[in-house]
Amino acid sequence: MATEPVAGLRLRLRGIALANVATLAWATNAVLGRWLKDDVGPLTLTALRFTVATSALALILRRAPHAERRPGADRWWLLGMSLMGVLGFSPLLYLGLRYSTAANSSLIQGFSPLITALIAGFIIGEPASARQKLGALAGLIGVAGLVCRGSLTSLMGLAFNPGDLMFVAGAVAWALYSVFARRVMRSRSALSATFLSNLMALPVLLVVAAVEWQHVPINLRPATIAAIAHICLVPTLVGYWSWNRSVQDLGAGGAMVLYNTLPLYGVIMGAALLGEPLGWPHLVFGGLIVAGGLWGSWGKQ
Repeated sequence: MATEPVAGLRLRLRGIALANVATLAWATNAVLGRWLKDDVGPLTLTALRFTVATSALALILRRAPHAERRPGADRWWLLGMSLMGVLGFSPLLYLGLRYSTAANSSLIQGFSPLITALIAGFIIGEPASARQKLGALAGLIGVAGLVCRGSLTSLMGLAFNPGDLMFVAGAVAWALYSVFARRVMRSRSALSATFLSNLMALPVLLVVAAVEWQHVPINLRPATIAAIAHICLVPTLVGYWSWNRSVQDLGAGGAMVLYNTLPLYGVIMGAALLGEPLGWPHLVFGGLIVAGGLWGSWGKQ
């Protein structure tokens, strides 16, 4: 009897840690995606990152059981993951970054946990708890505070544009991806779910990237190649696997309340790497994001 609570605690701690690994990896993706907007098209970048990541996952799974390398009865749920998380979310994020700002992206994507809380119960019969909803709401308030640096005037003065509509669509797509992933991983590993959902999207990605390449060729320079290589390996391979494993451990709602740590890590990296100043809003609202994530993910799954 004593081992069950210990095992549950370890599972929860692992899920929280992996969700943070994923959001930290994706914070670098948003920064580099914005930086690369003039060097590579969004569809080409998406195709490159998932081709490299899927190839690496194929090597890792080459000796796995046959069932782990085939869609089987999960094919439609895996297809949903592919459509939402690969073909939907990534191109929408990169397209939005060409027209809007990282601040708007962070604020709008902060709605993803609340969207997940609303749809998980309808789609997979796993409604979010009141604790998870409160944690998601606290995280959203924290994101808004970070974006406007604690100034309500600045928040009200944010200018929205067509790129922000892409961020809204991306937030919905990511919420659906997380819900579908939770359903898929009832019967298979996170590694298998990540590999198969990525693989299903590759034919479409390669075709649309080839078309885009005719109009937006890649500006191949050493810095561009290094940035693309990082996006292929860290945000895509490490980030997606870590997130899916966290969803498997915590549930879709439990993992999504930690999603708002993404802009927090962006602020921390800006201070550490770019010398951007840190002030009281970062401490207060960053603490609210962390507290909301821990509170929401710690409840009964």
